[in-house]
Amino acid sequence: MTHQWVAFAIMVLAFAIAPIWIYPVFLMKVMCFALFACAFNLLIGFGGLLSFGHAMFLGTAGYAAAHAAKVWGWNPELAVLFATLCSGLLAVVTGLLAIRRQGIYFAMITLALSQMVFFVYLQTPFTGGEDGIQAVPRGQLFGMFDLSNNAAMYMFVMAIFLMGFAIIWRIVHSPFGQILKAIRENQDRAISLGYDTDHYKLVAFIMSGAIAGMAGATKSLVFQLASLTDVHWSMSGEVVLMTLVGGLGTLFGPVLGAAVIVSMQNYLAHLGAWVTIIQGLIFVICVMAFRRGIIGEIANWIKKPL
Repeated sequence: MTHQWVAFAIMVLAFAIAPIWIYPVFLMKVMCFALFACAFNLLIGFGGLLSFGHAMFLGTAGYAAAHAAKVWGWNPELAVLFATLCSGLLAVVTGLLAIRRQGIYFAMITLALSQMVFFVYLQTPFTGGEDGIQAVPRGQLFGMFDLSNNAAMYMFVMAIFLMGFAIIWRIVHSPFGQILKAIRENQDRAISLGYDTDHYKLVAFIMSGAIAGMAGATKSLVFQLASLTDVHWSMSGEVVLMTLVGGLGTLFGPVLGAAVIVSMQNYLAHLGAWVTIIQGLIFVICVMAFRRGIIGEIANWIKKPL
């Protein structure tokens, strides 16, 4: 565990001092997507369940937090909590429908459910349709700290990211996490040992959806916008890419993967549609050169899990 604590300290230090040189809003975006990727990795990396519809949790929480903050006038901490609960509830409903299937069937059901959610939000008046919910107020944290200040907002986002990351870390290293890994490796054997695998997978699905929602809620407050982009199927594809590039089944891989993908989108934006092609090429290179992902290869090299 010592090496993981060292890695965690390095990650915290990097995010703490990075605003000195890097635009804080960009770093907040990285942390939001890193938390989203970590939540997705909890499901696929440790539970062996590939979801192609995880964007529905990100987008649902984004809309819920934006609506609560703008229309109801809630404080940011309450808006994020409410949005996280909304995503968790959606995960319960969709999980009960999808969890009894495995492999490609599970992936296709989650994709279909995500597309249904997308079209609901496209037509529902409170989401603003294609315009989304704009000019979302960041508000005052606990009624004291004005989050319109980027420095205060950065600390808020970092606190949420670290809390979400710590929750995932605790889940992975708990007996529940060990059972999840057993199900991932050999579900039939886990069943023979007396475990209700569907129950464990459903709980993992709900946890993953709720934490993904936490990321989506935070993102909507950072950018003061909730839009259909976060519910679109392409967002579900992006989180797969982030997780695979960083390292599937590693704790820190999704964080690095999110940083790489978001950096490419930001610094290569002037290339227009070529960004997608470059992303594809980098993905191919990573798959060929780093079969376990960047962090996965480092962990294999030092013979320690990361």
